[in-house]
This record gives sequence, C-alpha cells and structure tokens, in this order.
Amino acid sequence: MNCKNLILWALAGVLATGCATQRLAEGEYRLAGNKIKVEGKQISHSELTSYLAQKPSASFLGIRRPGTPVTVHDDSQVQTSADNIVNHLEYIGYYGSKVTSEVEYKGKKAYVTYHVFPGKRYTIRSIDYELPEEEEFRKEFETDLPRTTIKEGQFLSESTLEAEADRSAEFFRNRGYYGFDKSYYFCEADTLSHDGTAALTMAIRNYPRHGSPEDAKPHKKFTIGNVTVSYPKEVPIRTYILEELNVLHPGMPYSARAVNATYSRLSNLSVFNSVNVTMNPVSDDVVDCDINLLNGGVQGVKANLEASVNSTGLFGISPQLNYYHKNLFHGGEVFNLGLKGNFQFKLNEPVRSTEFSVSSTLRIPKFIGLPNTLFRGPNVPHTDLTLGFSYQDRPEYKRTMITTSFGYTGNLGRYFFYQFYPFQANIVRLFNVSESFRERLLEDLFLLNAYMDHFDVGVGGMLYYTTDASAIPKRSFRYGRLYLDLSGNVLSLFNSAMPTDNQGSHTIWNVPYAQYVRGELQLGQTLRFGDGGSQAVAFRFLVGAGYGYGNSTTIPFEKQFYAGGANSMRGWQARALGPGGVEPWTEYFLIPSQTGEFKMEANVEYRFPIVWKLEGALFGDVGNIWNLKGTEWLERSGFSFDSIAADWGMGIRVNLDFILVRIDLGAKIYEPCRPAGERLIGPDQWLHSGNFALHFGVGYPF
Repeated sequence: MNCKNLILWALAGVLATGCATQRLAEGEYRLAGNKIKVEGKQISHSELTSYLAQKPSASFLGIRRPGTPVTVHDDSQVQTSADNIVNHLEYIGYYGSKVTSEVEYKGKKAYVTYHVFPGKRYTIRSIDYELPEEEEFRKEFETDLPRTTIKEGQFLSESTLEAEADRSAEFFRNRGYYGFDKSYYFCEADTLSHDGTAALTMAIRNYPRHGSPEDAKPHKKFTIGNVTVSYPKEVPIRTYILEELNVLHPGMPYSARAVNATYSRLSNLSVFNSVNVTMNPVSDDVVDCDINLLNGGVQGVKANLEASVNSTGLFGISPQLNYYHKNLFHGGEVFNLGLKGNFQFKLNEPVRSTEFSVSSTLRIPKFIGLPNTLFRGPNVPHTDLTLGFSYQDRPEYKRTMITTSFGYTGNLGRYFFYQFYPFQANIVRLFNVSESFRERLLEDLFLLNAYMDHFDVGVGGMLYYTTDASAIPKRSFRYGRLYLDLSGNVLSLFNSAMPTDNQGSHTIWNVPYAQYVRGELQLGQTLRFGDGGSQAVAFRFLVGAGYGYGNSTTIPFEKQFYAGGANSMRGWQARALGPGGVEPWTEYFLIPSQTGEFKMEANVEYRFPIVWKLEGALFGDVGNIWNLKGTEWLERSGFSFDSIAADWGMGIRVNLDFILVRIDLGAKIYEPCRPAGERLIGPDQWLHSGNFALHFGVGYPF
C-alpha cells in the first residue's frame, strides 16, 4: 500500500469511528448545540460560554470525536446555565439581568438557545472611605490612595471592587501588615438614585467579613523573627549560596514581596525541586520564617529525537542525548553534557551525510563579577560557560567547528528574559573538499567566503518576551524573540598588524576572521478556545537577515538561514528550499544544503483534540530564504514575491502534558523553483514524488 492510500485509509477510519453513535434511551436526546444570543453589543457571547452547565458532545467538522461520550440533554441543566449567566453578569456590573431559554428538537438531537438580556449599569458618582482608627494605618492608606483602581465615573461592579481589594491588601502586606487580606474590605453602594449613578462606600475594618465586631483587633506591622533554613544533608551545597539568595533576615520589617523574592530565588536553584517558605506568627508583631528545601535528584539523562522523510526517499534522523548534574561544585552549578547527531541518507544508495556534535554548558547561579547581594529582586542572573565541538562529513567536504562562549542569562520582570554574551567564538575548518565542489568555490566569491576556514569572534544576545513561560502552555499567550550577533569589529581594530591572504582578507594564523551583523525576529501568538481551551489557533511570523562587510563578503555558512524541516516549511525537508527561485543545488550537494542571508516565514496551525491524549492539527506555511547579494549563477536567489513558497498539511500529536510527540505531513502548494506556469501544485499532485515530506518531532513546532 503506497503512502497516499495509507493516509486516505487512516482518515476514513477516523471518520467512521466518529460517526458511530451511542444508543439513546426512549425520550432522550443528544445535546447537539448551544447558542447564546445577547441583546445589545456590550457583551460577547463567547465570554458567557464557559458558564453553561452542559456542553454538546465534542466534535470536529460536525462529526463526534471518537471515544467521547454522548451528552444527553438535561432540562434542569438549562436552568442552571441560565442562573450561572445571570450571576456572572451581576458580578461584572449588569444588575437585574435576565436569561430565557428555548429548546428545539430535531430527531434525536436537542439544540438550546439562550436569550441574554443584560441588566442596568451604574456609574460611580462618589466614593467615601471608612478607615480604622490606627494613625499609622491611615497614613499608609493615604500614601497608596493615588494608585487606587476605583475612580469616580467608572462603572460599578463586584469584579472591579474585588480586584482593587486584592491590590490594596497586597500593598499593606508589603508594608509589614502580615495576614492582611481582602476579607477586611467592605463595600456598599447606594443605587437608589434614578440618574443611573451610585454612591460607593469602601470600608476597611479591624475584623474580616466572616468575623464579627467582637473579633476586632488593631492592624499592626510585623517584623521578621527567627529565620531557619533546612535542606537534606545528602545535598552537599555550600551554605553561603543559600544565605546570599535568601533576602529574609531577623529584625527586618515583614514584606510579602521579600517572601516571594526568596521563594523565587531559591526555586531557581535547580538542585532543589521544592521550596516551602512558611511564616509563623509568634506574637502580635513578630513572625518567624521557616524555609524548607527538598531534594530534586541531582543527576539525570534526557533524550530527544527528530526525524523526517520526503517523497524522494531522503531520510533524516536527529537523535540527542543529554546528561545533567545540578550541583557539580556544591554551589548549585548546573552542568550539561549533550551529544547530538544528524544523519541523512537514502536507502540502497551511497548518499550519506553525517554530523556529530558534543557540547558542554556550565551554568553558575550568580552574575560573575557582581555579588548576589546586589540583586534584591526575585530574579538573580546566571552565568553560562559553553564549549562545543562538531564534525560534519558530507559527500562534498568534511568540516570541524569549535565553539565557546561566556554570557549571562536572566529575567527582566515577569515576562522578559534575556541572554547576553560579551564573548562568543567559533573556529571553522574545511577539508577533504571534493574536486567538483572546490572548482565551484573558486568560481564564485560568494560561496568561497561562506565555506572558507575562518575565525568568528564577537558578541551576541537574545531578548525574549512571553505571557506564558510553561513548556506546554494551556491558555492563550503571545511571545516575541529577538536575536542579535555582531562579529569581527574588535578584531578589525588591529587590521594594520594582520597579514592578508590572496583574496585581500586579513588573517590570524593564516585564517581569515569573519565580520558581519546578523539579526532575527520571531513573533507568535496562540489563541485557545473551546471547552476548557481544548482547541487552539497558533500564528508565527519570523524574519532574519545577515550582512557580511569589511573582512567578509557574506556571513559564514553556519550563520546563514535555511528553510524546511519539522519546525519550518513542512512541505520540504530541512535545507531543501531556496534561496529564492533557485533549483536545488544537486549538481554540488548530494544532500540538501540550501542556505541564504535573508529569511522570512509565516505559519498558522489549527490544533484540536481527537481522543484521549491524541491531538490533530491542520497547518499552512509560507516563506523562503534569499540572498542579499546576488551572484551570476544565483540570479534568481534575490527576494521577489513570486519566490515565496507555500505548503499545507496535517499532523497527529500525542500530548502527555510533560512531553508532546508529533508527526506532521506537509504537501507543497507553491514551488518557486519550477518554471513559470507550473509553480502551483494541485491536490492531485500533493502526494506525488517530490511534493511532500513527513516529519517527526517533540514539542509544538511554534
């Protein structure tokens, strides 16, 4: 059975399973759909969907997903849903809201429609504050009053009042008031006026809402008493490391911010998998602190695998094995040793490409050059030292590369992360070059500069923004990544003392150094919707460019961009697309090795559950790579709109929460290297030889 028939049979099996129906008893109906109609436009119906007590049977394209039970319509749940919507509307400030419902039966299916009539809204006419008698507390409140989120003229709602109580209570906890929370806030609104306004009274009392005036006691500031830190004795960590990371000390004023900072700083110490910070009041103004650190397993091994095959029979396998040690020198230093391979081959043919690399990273939990005590917030930067070696054996050449770097990694607030490398270097050597490839290099200065031996010494960095930093986010989020590399500028200051080669390039030990600037920007967003956020639409856009100057005609080969693969243009195998409308360089590369100085790509993917831990995906990719400096033999390698490639495809994923494994099948829609008039690829050709690729990977592609 060929690949095309296998895919069609698999889809038919899924549809057949989905069409199977669960037997319903006499008088029972399957809930097939809910519809919410809101009077007016002030509230979106999607905002109210989560308050429905009964959801229709999960389906995809109108077909019930296999393995999911039938939802039997229940009239009592309709009223519960209506009550839930009314309660939510009251909470967000629509008073006197009403919801009516109607049920339509078609065969054995029931369709429920909810008609929502939002109630009246009131604007805040005036705000009065009632405060405890303690003078110090009243002064603290006046200090914070300009930051209040409740203002005259705003709409009145319990949700905004509760959010303000949370914010204000946090302010007081950071000013020493241990145990103070929103339960001490009381709000009353007079809505008897006929002009649609309300007089609001906000009171802070000496007893909580669940208590009584007899429980009243003055609000007092606390100081830190004894601070104890305990951890397993089998973890040989130097105690001064813990002392530097802990910002809670006896005698200092209590602050919830300081407690959270200590928790975050110690949690970032990878050697411990659990950090508990417990505050115990021992009097009416002193609170002790107990910090308990639990062992998380010091050593371990991780494995990863990516694979792909295209319709020409070219296989690609990328295994990876990592060993880690979380406390190498008893100071919380994390050591990682990684082994990675990349093997490409064709069965029963002598075409092979082998790449092997070993890399080591030592992460030190401090900013080398500055003491940890200088960083008082929840995040302390790490220092990273890396050293690596890679060996590549292709039919055209063999190459080795030694890499090393020194830099810092840290956080800028809650959503921003950074990496800054004041020093990074590569030493690249090319040898065993085939005669045909050597002749090609000598004919083209662009290729010669990309593949020649070189030193690459410079600075680099990355700035990353995300609204959800978890490995597999379960809610909507967005992100952005910016990479920058600058190489050769410091070395260029010493050009007058350097010899030159026959190309006019300045050399160190008879090897030219690279001089270039390179940047890459990625922007993405994932929107989750449906029952429990089970469905999602993910978008990504990336653009990158590198420019060689001074001592370099172009950027080095290892810094150039490529397209295709498990996380890029999935209708192509890695490095098999571009640059521009150039045909694959099969004359010079038996294994795909298409690269360019400029890349632009956009991706969209719809993700949906199928059954159990299985997920499905439909995706589309557009983009390509191009050269900024065209050459005679690559006259179509420059940017043009008709050289933007496109593909589409589908995928199956196994989501185990802690890891996600996926298989994606991508088919070409537009192939820019074909002759004009033949670049569009119709459905009847998607599964033909040369027009699709199959990819195996770990994690979402973006």
